[in-house]
Amino acid sequence: MALRIGELLLKERRITPEQLQEALSHQKANGGKLGTVLVKLGFVRDDDITSLLSKQYGVPSINLTQFDIDASIIKLIPIETAQKYQIIPLSRVGATLTIAMTDPTNVFAMDDIKFMTGYNIEPVVAAESAVQEAIQKYYAVPKSEPSALEIASRALDDMPADLDGAVEVLEDLDEISVDALAKQGEEAPIIRLVNVLLMSAISKRASDIHIEPYEKEYRVRFRIDGVLYNIMNPSLKFRDAIASRLKIMSKLDIAEKRLPQDGRIKIRYNDEGRSKDLDFRVSVLPTLFGEKIVLRLLDRDKLMLDMTGLGFEPDPLAQFEEAIQKPWGMVLVTGPTGSGKTNTLYSSISRLNKSDTNIMTAEDPVEFNLPGINQVQIRENIGLTFAASLRAFLRQDPNIILVGEIRDFETAEIAVKAALTGHLVLSTLHTNDAPGTISRLMNMGIEPFLVSSSVNLICAQRLVRRVCPVCREDHPTPPAALMKIGFSPEDARVVVPRHGAGCAKCNGTGYKGRIGLYEVMPVTDTLRELILVGASGLELRRKALEEGMISLRASGLRKIKDGITTVEEVLRETVS
Repeated sequence: MALRIGELLLKERRITPEQLQEALSHQKANGGKLGTVLVKLGFVRDDDITSLLSKQYGVPSINLTQFDIDASIIKLIPIETAQKYQIIPLSRVGATLTIAMTDPTNVFAMDDIKFMTGYNIEPVVAAESAVQEAIQKYYAVPKSEPSALEIASRALDDMPADLDGAVEVLEDLDEISVDALAKQGEEAPIIRLVNVLLMSAISKRASDIHIEPYEKEYRVRFRIDGVLYNIMNPSLKFRDAIASRLKIMSKLDIAEKRLPQDGRIKIRYNDEGRSKDLDFRVSVLPTLFGEKIVLRLLDRDKLMLDMTGLGFEPDPLAQFEEAIQKPWGMVLVTGPTGSGKTNTLYSSISRLNKSDTNIMTAEDPVEFNLPGINQVQIRENIGLTFAASLRAFLRQDPNIILVGEIRDFETAEIAVKAALTGHLVLSTLHTNDAPGTISRLMNMGIEPFLVSSSVNLICAQRLVRRVCPVCREDHPTPPAALMKIGFSPEDARVVVPRHGAGCAKCNGTGYKGRIGLYEVMPVTDTLRELILVGASGLELRRKALEEGMISLRASGLRKIKDGITTVEEVLRETVS
């Protein structure tokens, strides 16, 4: 707000250019807000700034000295937040909380307080000195006795510079006070901070929260529509307290800081008037400067179980549905982590889930609970591996088996044998495209004749971001550039790609939501013969394309043509 308030005061002729320059010089030398400096130098009064901001932004101004604020309202916002943003809560009517603030343009403050309290925020403008006095009065901030942090800070400032050599650093100090860690994690400000973090991720449609400690920085990032965004940088002093709080919430060992840990948090919150449950999958990893924590948001309401909405083109969707309706054989979904494989598999078994069908799944981890389906959580530490689960499944009279991932020869061998003995097997592999999956299975040690006999269809997929429907606009691109990425000369002359200009709905990114690109390869008789003679992935790909397979790039080009995604997204996720 620094230059903005200066410009406003100049425009209103409340100060002269010389006074503004003097105030800026004073601010540069001594710090502080420009408004405070201008008042301190006697160029304006607090009331002048308040009335100006009120007029400029259409926000009411108030005199805080005339207010008597209820203690229950003050408790809604902790002192740290009030001091950080220079705000004071005034009153609450229904779901709306009115706050007095010195800067009505500070949307970050209003967002944080909204997430923290759960109320809609109504701002009013008050003088900075009045807000500071109100904080002092209602939060009973001690004036005489310094805080422990201030004492420690002064002690460090007063320490001689040559004293470094007198300090002995002890390495590998294993003694950890569990009680102290638990106490840190249960402190009210930390609880509020973690709650704000979780609710902020939900409101911003994030799929993952990354909490990362570095030597001189503590960083929080959200993955939104597949892309990581830097959200905030808490003080490093909160590192252990935040980690402890999240471990307590996910029922992990707060004293264990040397080994990775995995847990789960289940929360209930108010979503536009209705109570909603949400799971977070928690992964804690020891790094050089502390524990990195990643939380995956698992929202069942966002699980797309209707296959027609995933992004399949009509013909590949018909081929995929035909393959999963067969009584036996194997259907494989491939792609990197985060490409939507789990969603595709869950959509498949939801389509097949009937009262006369026994569906069994082995997953690591079980992400969503699906009614009517027998789901098994893999626990390798006690011997419950994918292979062990599959063996047990075959004694449970299954019709359909879902294996979360084929990781090794043993799992692949049992899955193939199950597919050849009257079961439909659905699973995933990490490969770049559909034809490459055949080579991957044979590299694992599965004989070519078993692969050709068991596999019915392979689907490779990627996720790309959708163009925001609110700010979508035409983005004409030269035909030569479109031909270079794969469009035919005829299409290149008529296709007009679209992109998002950026708006409030998409947080200025131009994208909102994601859609799948799919490469569906049915294993035809011709392809089975090529597999039997040991054909390479390249030969299989060439033949599949001849038989009409739509590649990942071609799927992306169709979505560019339809204005669903952008050229940049398709280039980021596919190769020609």
